[in-house]
Amino acid sequence: MQTTMVVQPMVLSRFWSAIIVCSLLYIFVLLVSGRLYTIGHLVNGKQNDPLVVSEIPAAELQQRDPALYANIVSNRATGFQSGDSLYQLSDNGVVQVSKGRQAADGIFPTCKNTILDLWLPLIGYLTFFCGLLNLLNDSNALAKLARVLTPLFVRIFPELPRGHPAYGFMTMNFAANFLGLDNAATPFGLKAMESMQEVNQEKTQASNSQIMFLCLHAAGLTLIPTSIIGYRAAMKASNPADIMLPSIITSFLGTLAALVFVGVRQRIRLLNATIIAYVAGISVVIGVLLFYITRLGGIEKFRFTGNLSNGVLLGIILLIVLYSVFHEKIFRENNTNIFDSFVTGAKEGWTTGLRILPYMVALSIFRNSGLMDIALSGVTALLKVFHVDPQIINAIPVALMRPFSAGGSRGFMLDAMKTFGADSLTGRLSCLFQGAAETTFYVVALYFGSVNVKETRYTIGIMLLVDLVCVLAGIVVCKVYF
Repeated sequence: MQTTMVVQPMVLSRFWSAIIVCSLLYIFVLLVSGRLYTIGHLVNGKQNDPLVVSEIPAAELQQRDPALYANIVSNRATGFQSGDSLYQLSDNGVVQVSKGRQAADGIFPTCKNTILDLWLPLIGYLTFFCGLLNLLNDSNALAKLARVLTPLFVRIFPELPRGHPAYGFMTMNFAANFLGLDNAATPFGLKAMESMQEVNQEKTQASNSQIMFLCLHAAGLTLIPTSIIGYRAAMKASNPADIMLPSIITSFLGTLAALVFVGVRQRIRLLNATIIAYVAGISVVIGVLLFYITRLGGIEKFRFTGNLSNGVLLGIILLIVLYSVFHEKIFRENNTNIFDSFVTGAKEGWTTGLRILPYMVALSIFRNSGLMDIALSGVTALLKVFHVDPQIINAIPVALMRPFSAGGSRGFMLDAMKTFGADSLTGRLSCLFQGAAETTFYVVALYFGSVNVKETRYTIGIMLLVDLVCVLAGIVVCKVYF
């Protein structure tokens, strides 16, 4: 466990440092070579501000081109646009010539806006839902879910004895992911790995059960993408919960892919009546919903999906609280009460928001420097060959970053919503890519590192393949749904 905790911060530190160092070095190269006129916008500029490429003394321009100067003076309030150049007369008697717009806010505006417009609202969303999850745990509701899924688990984890404690921990992990609470799922996942390690014959090598669990965890079947909804609300989406059904479908397809890929590799008999019944039941529900929704018109579709998403969300909140009230004696037996249990869980919601600001600042520098465009140019060129929608291409950075860093991909997602709009195809796709895939290398290091497993076998390969399935499924679902 200690090795994992050292490796993960080191990876994130190098990623964050590399973005800033490379971006700033590239900026200084542009400045020295004369391809960049000023760097002030990188610190104080705001998104969509004109980018100054040169400055001319007003008196000199008046002598050189009287007609142009007259137009600039007459349009002093808004600036004079001529071709791709914008001319603005400043108070100190200098004409600024601008071409293009700033891609993102500078460092200072990013710090301010992230705290006031994103971090503070997000803290409220996360603390509420983490508190609800703790009610589920303290009321023993998650343990009862384990018994419901045992018939399925004994067939896809044939090496684990029936009734093994890992079933309960895995159910709690999946349930937390089901509710979109990634951070809350981690403790249960670690306990599941430790429990499975007890029956692992090769202690330094990943067992089949551990691999199946991690790959299913990577797909992360999600009912309510709580964090994503919170981010969309913070970015002022018209209906933050409209991403809910596409997330369910995308993550379900990813889960099926993980089950099939690992099942075939481990020679598990997937054509089993119990497995088929579970998969068919979920597939029918999702299929009926998708069929019905695609037959609705624009207004009717968004009204239905909005009511469905928000109705399920409110219904789950109601059920959790009612279940806790009716089982209040369980809380008393544990020397607590419903309110204190909620507050204890809510405290976990503070930690996620703390990681956002450093990545937003780094990505502001990265995007404004032009390095981001260069880094993605190869991928963009390849996708354009296949006539891929530019809005899809703009969301690809989230998909590429997701396997390496949750914080980095989250930063790209927020940047995409801020740049292109939370309700754009790019904004929604970025949310799907963030919510329906896993931070593969972090998960492998964390979970296997916690039980000192050195040989992960084919885990990473299948998890990355599942990530790819989620990306492709997300694109198709988003295009059809929206």
